[in-house]
Amino acid sequence: MDKVYILVCVLCLGVSGQPITDSQRLFSIAINRVQHLHLLAQRLFSDFENSLQMEERRQLNKVFLHDFCNSDYIISPVNKHETQRSSVLKLLSISYNLIESWEFPSHSLSGGSAPRNQISPKLTELKTGILLLIRASQDGTDMAPDPAELQLAPYGNYYQSVGGEESLRRMYELLACFKKDMHKVETYLSVVKCRLSPESNCTL
Repeated sequence: MDKVYILVCVLCLGVSGQPITDSQRLFSIAINRVQHLHLLAQRLFSDFENSLQMEERRQLNKVFLHDFCNSDYIISPVNKHETQRSSVLKLLSISYNLIESWEFPSHSLSGGSAPRNQISPKLTELKTGILLLIRASQDGTDMAPDPAELQLAPYGNYYQSVGGEESLRRMYELLACFKKDMHKVETYLSVVKCRLSPESNCTL
C-alpha cells in the first residue's frame, strides 16, 4: 500500500516512470512547483496592479499594510533567523498548511487564462509532494499535518457577494496574500533542501 501511495505521489509531481533515488531530487521537483506558483502569483498581482488607477493602487496598498492575510493564523517563523532555527519537519508542516489553506480560495483566481487555471491543480500536486516529503522525513511514520491546527475556515466569507470598492479590495488582498504565501513556501522548502547538502551554505 505504501509503495502504491509513493508511486501515485511521484506521478502527481510529474516524475513519470522513474523511481525516487534520493530526497534531494524530490525536493527539487517540489521547489520547481512552488517557484512556478510564486512567479505566477507575482504576474497576476502585477497585472492587477497595472489595471488600477494610481490613486486606487495607493489606497489599496495603504489598507493592505494595516490588514492581514487569512493564513497569518498559521504560525510560522517571523524572520530569517527563526527560519534557520526551525526543524525540517516544522518547515515542511508549515508549508503543507499554507498550501492547503489556498486550495479553496484559489478557485477564485481561476478562469480567463490557461496560467490561472493551472493554480488549483498545481497546489494539489505540491500539497501531495510535501506530504510525501514529510513522511519520508519521519522515517515512514504515518503522521501528516493536522488541518485542525489551522483553526479557521480558509478565507471564510470571501465568496459572499460583494461589489464595487469592497470587491476590488478583496481581490487585491487575495492576490497579495497568495504571492506572500508562495514566497514563504518557496523559502522554507529551499532551506530544507539545502540542509540535505552538507557542503551548501544554507543562509537566507
